[in-house]
Amino acid sequence: MSGPVRVGVIGAGAVAQVAHLPALSRLDEFELVSICDNDVAKARSLATRFEIPDVFDDIEHLLERSKPDAVAVCTPNHLHEVHLKTALAAGAHVLCERPLGLSLAGVEDVIAEQKRADRVVLVAMQNRFRPDVQAVKQFLDGGELGTLQAVRTGWFKFKPARRGLGWRRHRAQSGGGAMLDLGLPLVDLALWMLDWPKPCHVTASFGSQDEAGAEVEDSGVALITCEHGVSITVDVSWHYVGDAGRYWFELLGSEGSGTVSPLAVFKEMHGSPVNVTPTGTSERKNPFTAASISLWLHFGALIRGEVERSDLSEQMTVHRVMDAIYRSATTGAPIKL
Repeated sequence: MSGPVRVGVIGAGAVAQVAHLPALSRLDEFELVSICDNDVAKARSLATRFEIPDVFDDIEHLLERSKPDAVAVCTPNHLHEVHLKTALAAGAHVLCERPLGLSLAGVEDVIAEQKRADRVVLVAMQNRFRPDVQAVKQFLDGGELGTLQAVRTGWFKFKPARRGLGWRRHRAQSGGGAMLDLGLPLVDLALWMLDWPKPCHVTASFGSQDEAGAEVEDSGVALITCEHGVSITVDVSWHYVGDAGRYWFELLGSEGSGTVSPLAVFKEMHGSPVNVTPTGTSERKNPFTAASISLWLHFGALIRGEVERSDLSEQMTVHRVMDAIYRSATTGAPIKL
């Protein structure tokens, strides 16, 4: 493909506003050509702000009239599957917000459609592209942390009494609560960092609901045991009361450890822990902004055939683990995969 990739944005919500549109506006490799949302006034406001020429209230109109090379699906969770399939049927490549679908069957359908269409589908797992994550991954891939034994990770946010959650509080639209919203990208990141070990057992528990009639969980914790004894713990909350939100990710190896947010790498040398944390530009970048830009650059490289396409089978592994987490939290029993 010569020239910039023409992009249409489906959905004008928060993730489009704070992640995808700002990233795309900085990249010459892409051209924002259209945006659609059922709230046309909001879509027009964003179109003015980011100099997007065409505004629509329907995805099919966007695909037919602006004919983008690729689309970003930024709609509520329950619409991802149908919007992704519609875009693929129109011949567009797709960058889709997580999750791909609300069920394993839905994810399988998306994967089958992607193979039939022979187009790129990339799930927006921005955490993989954080500069601090990439720095730790280099140590890991180089074998400098020894044999990996565990990942300890979590994400706490403050959302007062469900105000501001919108569609995320309704299970039919969201598919789940804090564990799906915050836990899924952490599970993906852990399995990716560990080079996709086979998950064997899952045990999970969700916190008690603090609001009558609540449909989704506010918090949860999960233990994922993989082959060779490697374990992953995931701890999430939508209602963390503190001076700021918390995000942590730590890899524990036989010869060292690596953490992100803040970045730190330690290795055992001559019987003592030594700080070998790399210094440089990664420390000065906003990890969220840098990750969003790198995600889109990777998507562009996939479209141009500069890097090998993924067949999305990794996402089936992630969704099987998430399904097991929800089954374990519901039944109170460990789930064998």
